Amino acid sequence: MRIACPSEPHDAFEPSEWVQRWSHLVAPQGTVLDVACGRGRHLRWFSRSGHTVAGVDRSEQAIKAAALYGEAVLADIESGPWPFMVDGKPRQFEAVVVTNYLWRPLFPTILRSLAPGGVLIYETFTVGNETVGKPARSEFLLQSGELQGLCHGLRTVAFEDGFLASPDRFVQRIVAVREQANVDQPRRYRLPAGSDTFTG
Repeated sequence: MRIACPSEPHDAFEPSEWVQRWSHLVAPQGTVLDVACGRGRHLRWFSRSGHTVAGVDRSEQAIKAAALYGEAVLADIESGPWPFMVDGKPRQFEAVVVTNYLWRPLFPTILRSLAPGGVLIYETFTVGNETVGKPARSEFLLQSGELQGLCHGLRTVAFEDGFLASPDRFVQRIVAVREQANVDQPRRYRLPAGSDTFTG
């Protein structure tokens, strides 16, 4: 179920600060998938940087707007089949973006959708948010450290788990990479200037 942050409603159009901060890690011209994309704020952000973009959402109105920026698929990804399949396997992308959305059964599919070298940029609500607003139900809130656990097997580049103000909300967010095997030199994941984010 998609849960909207009070400052970033389902139809908000400014890209997430977290997505903006880490989008430089996506390979140039790489294909980006936005899960529960809404009206396409991140599709627009990445398409303006030269990326091919795809998004999926269950809202017909949202998908019509998102289609202005690239491939936009109308689908209920919680009760229907995953719409991005090739030869029986999830289609792979150089980046997968997820914001303000949590449906745990989908997480293995999201991870399989990352190409080697692909970047996952994920941000959603965590425990504590029930004290300041919605979402408040436990099934829509990550437990402490849960997002890192869900990304087991990926290289964590950045992770935050805490409180943000204006509006008040508790979030977890991660940037994680499916590293390529048999690479001679380790890839350098450039951190934003002045970053005080935990790095792995």
